[in-house]
Parts: sequence; C-alpha cells; structure tokens
Amino acid sequence: MRELSGRIAVVTGAASGIGLAIAREFADAGARVVIADIAAEAATAAAHDITTEGGTAIGLPVDVASRPAVERLFANAEAAYGPVDILVNNAGISIDAGIRRLTDEQWQRTLTINQTGVFLCSQTAARSMIPRRTGRIINIASRAWLGWFGQTAYASSKGGVVSATRSLAIELARHGITVNCLAPGLIDTPLLRREPAETLDRLMTAQPTGTLGAAEDVAWAARFFAGPASTAVTGQVLYVCGGKSLYAQPARA
Repeated sequence: MRELSGRIAVVTGAASGIGLAIAREFADAGARVVIADIAAEAATAAAHDITTEGGTAIGLPVDVASRPAVERLFANAEAAYGPVDILVNNAGISIDAGIRRLTDEQWQRTLTINQTGVFLCSQTAARSMIPRRTGRIINIASRAWLGWFGQTAYASSKGGVVSATRSLAIELARHGITVNCLAPGLIDTPLLRREPAETLDRLMTAQPTGTLGAAEDVAWAARFFAGPASTAVTGQVLYVCGGKSLYAQPARA
C-alpha cells in the first residue's frame, strides 16, 4: 500500500536509528523523503541507500537549533521536491546526569536541541502548510518525559515536546493539519548500544516486557500518523515503550 505517494516528508535526525527507520518506512509508502541531519555525509549516504532500494530520498544538512539552518533546509527541500507535507521532528540528544552534577551547559544544550528544534521546524513547516490547509507534524518525544532517574534535563525537554504537540494540535486543527507525538521507550539503536553494560542491565530490569523495541516499531507508528488513516487523530501521544509508560519495575527487584 503506497498511501504516501506524492507526499513530501522531512525527517530530522534521520541519518541513523529511529529517524532512518521512519525515513525508510515513508519511502516504502511512496513518499519523497528528505533525510535531514547535522551529519551531512551520513544523511547523503542514507538517502543513497534508500534510492538504491527503489525509494526517493535526498540528504540535506541541518542544525535544528539554528533558525537560518532550518529555513535553509525547508527552502532546499521545496526546491528539490515541492512544499513539505509531513514533518517528523526526530532530532534530539540525551544527556543523563543527576541533579547535583547537571551543568548549565548540559541543561541548555538539551533544551535547545530537543525543544527549540521542534519549535523552529514546526513553525517553518506550519507557515507552508497553513495556506495549503494540509499537513502532518509528528514529534518524537520519549517515555522518559514521565520522569526517570538522572534525566531531569532530558525529561523536561521531552515533556516540553508533549506540551507543544498538544498546543500545536489545537492551533492548527482548523487548518487541516494534525500534530501527534510518539513516545518511544527502550529502542535498540546504535545510541543505546553505546551505553555501558551495567546501564543496559539496569534499564532492562526495569522494563516490563524485558525486551528492547526496534526502530521499525516506531516507524510503523509514524507511518500511521503520516497517512490518511489518522485524519481524525490529533494532539495524541502514542507510547512505543513495551509497557514502561504504565509502570517500571524497580531496578533491583
């Protein structure tokens, strides 16, 4: 089923991990995909792979914390494919630090990339979508917005993403634009695999299912939000977390 045929999608942070899985899923559904990432060479390589597999994609550089870079991204995407129909705000960072060790720089950097990046990209996309009365904005938050050890900065930034999703959904609904949010839990990505073994063991102990999710699990949910089946769905948070949004087992049960 090619339900996204003719649609143009921008996915930020899409050179690897969850973002790349979403880009591949959208390409499989027929969308022309812009892989936007601060790692420009990796974005180009990812787009080449999708094209080789029969999809349509280009890689473009972006620093989502920079307004000029974001505006340049959308201008280049429109020049290549046309006005953007779908935006996935996936770019983000995670800095874990207990409250006594969390620095001003870590706090500011986390909020600037994770929260301001969503604002800049969503505002730029909305300015194009509103006159056309169509569009999908999908924000990637995290189950961590509900709170977790050592994640004051990260949880705060992702909580802001959830709140922005709800406010944007209210504001943009009358323009035919839906805004929804995905909240992944423990997803098997290269970033997670870089965690120390003891950290992974502790996280897995707290996981109700005892298993990691796959990036494709998040991508399938994003495809639903991007497609026609979700027309009546907006302002919602969909957890892809193996039950951790319901409760987390004690780290040392």
